[in-house]
Amino acid sequence: MKPEIKSCLDTLRYGDSQSYQHIVVIPLHGATNGAPPYIALADAMSAKTLTVTEVSEGGSVPELLVNNESETPVLIIDGEELLGAKQNRILNTTILLKEKSRTRVPVSCTEAGRWDYASAQFAESDAMLERKIRTSKSRSVRDALAREGKHHADQGEVWAGIDLLHAKANLCSPTSAMHDAFKARREQLDACLRAFPREEGQVGLLVLIGGRVTGLDLVSRPEVYARLHDKLVRSYVLDALLDQPGGTAGSTDPQVAARDYVASTEAASEEVFPSVGYGRDHRFTTSALAGSALVHDGKLIHASFLSVDTADPRQDKPSLASLRRRRRFRVE
Repeated sequence: MKPEIKSCLDTLRYGDSQSYQHIVVIPLHGATNGAPPYIALADAMSAKTLTVTEVSEGGSVPELLVNNESETPVLIIDGEELLGAKQNRILNTTILLKEKSRTRVPVSCTEAGRWDYASAQFAESDAMLERKIRTSKSRSVRDALAREGKHHADQGEVWAGIDLLHAKANLCSPTSAMHDAFKARREQLDACLRAFPREEGQVGLLVLIGGRVTGLDLVSRPEVYARLHDKLVRSYVLDALLDQPGGTAGSTDPQVAARDYVASTEAASEEVFPSVGYGRDHRFTTSALAGSALVHDGKLIHASFLSVDTADPRQDKPSLASLRRRRRFRVE
């Protein structure tokens, strides 16, 4: 593991554990490490200095066009969702957009049953790709980078994961939109946000479900993390609420488990690829986790380590009949 990433992980400070049912969140604190200034997607879109559109009138499912008119770089993290245009999408990788730039960014579809304009431009979503789907997508993007040097994802896996969310939530979305699953569980998700408040100076979070660490996310600037906190919480807890509502947090000491998990990331193999914007894209792989980190000018900008689900994969996919029923809404 490159020293600029390892040093940030080694110097993390762990906040007090926050608990709700079988979910535990540990706030992460750390120095900003001298990273160059940048702002969050939410702030850039609110200021109307950043717009996201289809790449052309006809559109292209795996790409969008981002126009950053700001004098400051803008961070969009892996899994952030954009709503509107011809169909909702999520980012396939973390990107630090260059100032005054127009960039084609790699995305995946999270609304398979629509391919017509709802708006000329995309709007920011209050959701991110659900954690389990994000994990499998991260692994498929790493494979595509190694194979062809592109940040491509397995779109079929993303759709299957969304289908599973809908099946667990007993939800039939007219356009198979992932966002509908988050809307359907808004009350439970809001309860989690109250249970997991952001702390002053927080730069990340580590999440345990039923005593097992499911992953962590970390950014270098606390003011940017503040704009991501609620999205990240929703992403990590949605499937957990659907899987085991009312469960227990397990007997594991979450603070010990958190430190052990961070230490275990050093055993991952590391590969480095060009990024879409500023910096270099570091990918980490073991049989138990999928990790990524964006490093720019020798400074860590964003890191994510996600645990691979160890459940029987046959129990982690919707039935063929379920997929067929739901795909009647899709534009193939």
